[in-house]
Amino acid sequence: MQLINNRYQIQGVDVLGIAADFGLPLYVYDADKIIEKIDALRAAFSGVDLKIKYATKALTNLSILKLMQVQGIDVEVVSVNEARLALMAGFLPEQIMYTPSGNAWSEIQEALVMGLQLNVDSLPLLEQIGQTYGGQYPLALRINPSLLDGGTAKIQVGHENSKFGISNAYRQKIRDVVAQYQIPVVGLHVHTGSDFKDSNTFLRIADVLFAMAEDYPDLQFIDFGSGFKVAYREGDYATNLTDLGAKVSAAFQAFCGRYGRHIQLCFEPGKLLVSESGHLLVGVNVVKENPTRTFVMVNSGLNHLIRPMMYDAWHTILNASNPAGSDNAGEPRLYDVVGYICETDTFATDRPLPEVRPGDVLSFENAGAYGMSMASNYNLRERPAEVLVYAGEPYLIRRRETFDDMVQTMMNIELISKHRETELVTE
Repeated sequence: MQLINNRYQIQGVDVLGIAADFGLPLYVYDADKIIEKIDALRAAFSGVDLKIKYATKALTNLSILKLMQVQGIDVEVVSVNEARLALMAGFLPEQIMYTPSGNAWSEIQEALVMGLQLNVDSLPLLEQIGQTYGGQYPLALRINPSLLDGGTAKIQVGHENSKFGISNAYRQKIRDVVAQYQIPVVGLHVHTGSDFKDSNTFLRIADVLFAMAEDYPDLQFIDFGSGFKVAYREGDYATNLTDLGAKVSAAFQAFCGRYGRHIQLCFEPGKLLVSESGHLLVGVNVVKENPTRTFVMVNSGLNHLIRPMMYDAWHTILNASNPAGSDNAGEPRLYDVVGYICETDTFATDRPLPEVRPGDVLSFENAGAYGMSMASNYNLRERPAEVLVYAGEPYLIRRRETFDDMVQTMMNIELISKHRETELVTE
């Protein structure tokens, strides 16, 4: 989002105009920013055969998936419904990596019938596939490297106590099951989480995967998952893609030399590709003065953006109606920005902002990843609409929910109270 002549713009489109045209609250995504991130990742790994697989859980929208598809990248899904949406967006089944985590056996079978690339997350699942199908389906193996890194404990998923992946300590057990059922193993994968602050963590993960690759001579790819750190505010560390690309590419090329042939290097970025593209626009309902705090109460809440309450995440907040540096901005004041949910529902505490007034439009930045995809109907509130700014034009890519949408799956059955029945019998 750029500030031009005291007006925030996305690809030259006025943000307040978008808010007026489509209503609030509203998610707005900048397609140029997504493409920029794809290009940056490709440039960083230009020396290897790189395959990018977008992690659809970060932002699950048909038009976003179509944008990824026309950019020539594949997708990674964690549910059959995500896979169905990817197929609607134009992806072929073989372009979809399906990674279950304790999913029902019936869903696993459905994914195999659909022709998805199955990424096996547990030894019991590997055993069940072998018993049922033998070597009918080529599989990838998701390995837990037993390495701890990343941001908060909630997104550290590569350590030995994590539910994700098959522990690398079971290397021999994995090999035995694969040999027993003659299962073709075509890929090795790790789920690394996100927010790695040290690019050398990727090299430590690489050592685990490269060692295990010796057991499987027919690999087509090694998949490093994600792990990329996104800066949410000024001064935050962000993954240096150039440095990471140089280090991991060199290690991967050396591995391919030892392996005897070149295979594909894969990453599954979600947050990296879509986080900075997203802006949650909200309207200010009330500015409430208390003796100790001033609350800005907006027409959104944790039902639309749960990251601040769930992860203590920081999102930069801009006053689009009264930008910093404008004639009316004045000196910043400290505000607690809170939502309309009947729950402790805080977006920011003691946040300095240009004067905020009822009716102003605020923008929560870096809201593209795990914003709308984690939204809910808590307090029976509608989820917001979504807009994609593409080639300088805003397009509605999801309409705003209505009350009828929320209640259409509810069944209105006839009930008679026991108290009333007793009265009728007595009479």
